[in-house]
Amino acid sequence: MNLIDAKKIIERIDSIPLYLHAYAFHLNMRKERILPDDLLEIAKQEKLAGAKIHVEDGETKALKTMSDEQLDAFGQKAKAYNLDLKIETSSSAAQAIDEAVHIALKTGASSIRFYPRYEGHLNDVLQKVKTDIEYIKNTYEHTGLKFVIEQHEDLKSHELNSLVEEANFPNFSLLFDFGNMFNANELPLEAFDKMKDNLTQVHMKDAVRIPEGKGFGHEASLSGNGEVPFKTLLKQLICLGDDKPQVVSFGLEEEVDYYAPAFRFDDEGDNPWIPYRGASETPMPVEGLEERLEKEINDAMNQILFVRNLASELKQEAQAVLTQ
Repeated sequence: MNLIDAKKIIERIDSIPLYLHAYAFHLNMRKERILPDDLLEIAKQEKLAGAKIHVEDGETKALKTMSDEQLDAFGQKAKAYNLDLKIETSSSAAQAIDEAVHIALKTGASSIRFYPRYEGHLNDVLQKVKTDIEYIKNTYEHTGLKFVIEQHEDLKSHELNSLVEEANFPNFSLLFDFGNMFNANELPLEAFDKMKDNLTQVHMKDAVRIPEGKGFGHEASLSGNGEVPFKTLLKQLICLGDDKPQVVSFGLEEEVDYYAPAFRFDDEGDNPWIPYRGASETPMPVEGLEERLEKEINDAMNQILFVRNLASELKQEAQAVLTQ
């Protein structure tokens, strides 16, 4: 750790904007054991900055099923708890974006995360995504909402970076996930280095690589038990931005047992075929459901402690550098 980074750590470490992420409670939300309203209670209890919630989290009680009056009440509760809301959707298509924007505006949310799920040759997929981004820019730039595109397993970091830089859209940036680049045949620190100038949000999780042909799938693991250089990434992300922190949201996305296949390969050529993929989903256990649901909650809560402990270690290391 150099002197500049140490100073940034000391200035920023006690106010890292940690956000509860609904996917950490994915199985419980699919069983409607935990609902969007419960996420606000947990985020308040844990003194977090806000919550990141998918439009479909909570099944029949999800944000997308709520009336405008219910969405307004949900937003008012978040405001009363001093929690920022960030809305997520699993598509870049206009219909999904329209739905997410409606929910965001009714709840007073500050941003929308999306990722493309197109099948086709890479160049054609990128062109479709550019068209979607242009639609978002032309339709919703005036709303003040921030939009982030997540690197979600099939596109490489330099491709996503180019999408953002070519868009000429100030309220559009990148969301960096700690494990998703494995599937695009990249490593976390390498992908971070290519995306760092345009990163504003993060999903924190750990994962192990699974060799698949000349590429890698990944399976998410308990934070600290995988191959992600968690502490190094946390330090570098906190230090992004010279005058003020560049990253405005650190999502706590513990997702043990989530699996995603390899999408990009060593021998794929310049214009590979990108297969269709469904939205992210962790398989529901066939046996031991009650135990698994309880474990998921414990894992999610333990990740909060894990990240705060890492932050404490970074603070101590920064203090040591400054007292040398």
